[in-house]
Amino acid sequence: MSSRIVLIGPADALPDLQERLDPGADVETFADSEALEALDHIIRTQPALVAMQDDFADSSRGQALINRIKDDATLRDVEVRVMAKNAAKNRVAVKRGSHGSTTTAVAEDEAKPALDLKGTRRATRVRIKDGVEVSVDGNAAALVDLSTVGAQVVSSTVLKPNQRVRVTMGDGKTAVKCAGSIAWAAFEMPKGMPTRYRAGIDWGLTPEGPGVDAFSKKNKKNEK
Repeated sequence: MSSRIVLIGPADALPDLQERLDPGADVETFADSEALEALDHIIRTQPALVAMQDDFADSSRGQALINRIKDDATLRDVEVRVMAKNAAKNRVAVKRGSHGSTTTAVAEDEAKPALDLKGTRRATRVRIKDGVEVSVDGNAAALVDLSTVGAQVVSSTVLKPNQRVRVTMGDGKTAVKCAGSIAWAAFEMPKGMPTRYRAGIDWGLTPEGPGVDAFSKKNKKNEK
């Protein structure tokens, strides 16, 4: 078993976090802004442990990194440990055994996660066929699903919660334009693909509703 450890967190917190790890291990540290560099190092060296401070682990980039490790069969023996600022509240986020099993545990005195609002529905959501793109503030984004009050997109451009955006669907005189805000966003690190942002856009009730509905019907995914 490797004795290597990868430690990720705020630069000013790394020395204290490292003191709480195995003093005999070979520890490689990365600031929380270096998630991609850390992932590359993890894939190349396959350490025994990836430790990260809880603030980073709870962020969009931290969650993307954890999910990327969980989804990679070559990293099935890598343990991921989340380290709280208070040493008494350390918790294991992901621990995978030799058969790829996954267990999750949190300290009893930690706050429960916030309610996930992604599943909230105010209008029928239509899955969109592959290859349909829309413009989000002038940048191309893949359209995942669409309703009269919002959409889900995947973009290589940064999208952040509460960010105001303009979405254009279609071209020319028939283009449908809606102004809204990012309701939720997640940073993703899919294996073998560039990093990306998945986001839900909310524009609410709008006079463009009929045009949005027509666009969704025209580009609806054929569900078999």
